[in-house]
Order: sequence, then structure tokens, then C-alpha cells
Amino acid sequence: MKQKFNIIKSTCVPLPLENVDTDQIIPARYLKATDKEGFGDNLFRDWRYDKEGKPVKDFVLNDPTYGGCILVVGKNFGSGSSREHAAWAIAGYGFRVVISSFFADIHKNNELNNFVLPVVVSESFLAELFQGIYDNPKMEVEVDLPNQRVTNLATGKSEHFEINSYKKHCLVNGLDDIDFLLQNTDKIEAWESKNN
Repeated sequence: MKQKFNIIKSTCVPLPLENVDTDQIIPARYLKATDKEGFGDNLFRDWRYDKEGKPVKDFVLNDPTYGGCILVVGKNFGSGSSREHAAWAIAGYGFRVVISSFFADIHKNNELNNFVLPVVVSESFLAELFQGIYDNPKMEVEVDLPNQRVTNLATGKSEHFEINSYKKHCLVNGLDDIDFLLQNTDKIEAWESKNN
């Protein structure tokens, strides 16, 4: 799942639901595994499949009209429990970016830790994205992490988004927290020598 981020340009999958919690993202019955592999198969499981395990035709992930590595969602995404498995499922499905007007804090950090970029935009920009995707499912969005800008390529409108500078550095360089520490072993050892 570790991938360097730079500029991502993609079509989008729209999910205009608000208050989507982590149990809806990945139901609790799938949390027994401790390995990240396979979680994408159960992303939004109870919305994607009926009780017999057949795909629900009207659910967006089952609609071939929409695709791409950007998920556009309603506000307050990832509320509920702090399960990291929700971010594993999003990354495992192949989404690289999730765009919303608001994320639950813990889920937002879990996405960042799993190389999924949560992008916070204004309510008006989010509404424009949804409308644009429905008008033209081939519409592309560009997410420029180095410059912290998200652009609707159909209209040219863009917004700046915030990201913690440490997490930005890690994403741009494809580093998790352990990789970052290993890269800075000399500095850590020098600081310990000086301060002990």
C-alpha cells in the first residue's frame, strides 16, 4: 500500500451520504484479521451486497458508470469507532484520495497512515464536484499534494487543502512512521548522545 504521492488525476466515485461511520465502511464482523490484505473486498459490504452475497445493482461501487481512485463523500466521513480497518478497506479497494467537507479526526489520521489522502473542501466545492460527476462520470479531478490544491478539471475551479507537514512529507516520499524514523537514525542517535 505504500505509494509515493505527487499529482493524482482521476475520475471519481460519488457517495453523497453524510455521517458514514466506520461500521458502514467495514462491518465489525470483518475485523478479526490483523493483516491488511483482502479488506477492500468488504468495503461498504452491507451496501454492496445483499444477504445472499449478490451485488446490489444500484450501489455506486457496483455501477460501471463510475470509477477511478478518488472517492467523493458527504460530510462527517469516518465517524464512529476508531477501527483502522476502515482505512485498510478504502486503500485495499484502490482509492488513493477521499474528498469530503469534514472527516472524523481519528479516521482522517488512519487514512493518512495507510497512504490514502483525505482532502477537506468547502461544502460548495463538494456540491459542485457531486453535480459535475453526475453530469459527466468521465469528469476528472486533479489532486496536487505538493501544492495542496484540488481542481475540478471540468470547470477549472480549485481549492487549497490543509495537511500536516509531517504527513505530507511522508506521503510525498512514500514513508510510513517507521521508515521516517529509520531515515533519521543518525539524527536521533546524535540527539541522544548530546542530551544524555
